[in-house]
Amino acid sequence: LQFVEFGGGLVQPGGSLRLACVAAGFTLDDKAIGWFRQAPGKEREGLSCNDNESTTYGDSVKGRFTVSRDNDKHTAYLEMSSLTPEDTAVYYCSADVGGRVYWGQGTQVVVSS
Repeated sequence: LQFVEFGGGLVQPGGSLRLACVAAGFTLDDKAIGWFRQAPGKEREGLSCNDNESTTYGDSVKGRFTVSRDNDKHTAYLEMSSLTPEDTAVYYCSADVGGRVYWGQGTQVVVSS
């Protein structure tokens, strides 16, 4: 089972970026999906948790980041907007599969002019 991330890169302040996590070997239908990030020298920060009933967002990204999923494509998305340099970090997705958490490999996002 794997959870593979795509979509990181360099973006200017105020810009937008979409990350994707594709599940291999499992479906997303009934799974809780989490998004996290870790900036240099900082602890990993929880950004969002999404299941089939609700979605929660961390205060630092509320109103700017949106999560979604396409169960048919086995893909989860993190839409990021109004990005600032403080959003620079390695971003991770996770899926809870029967009590075991699978992590994406991480993708670097750099917000800089």
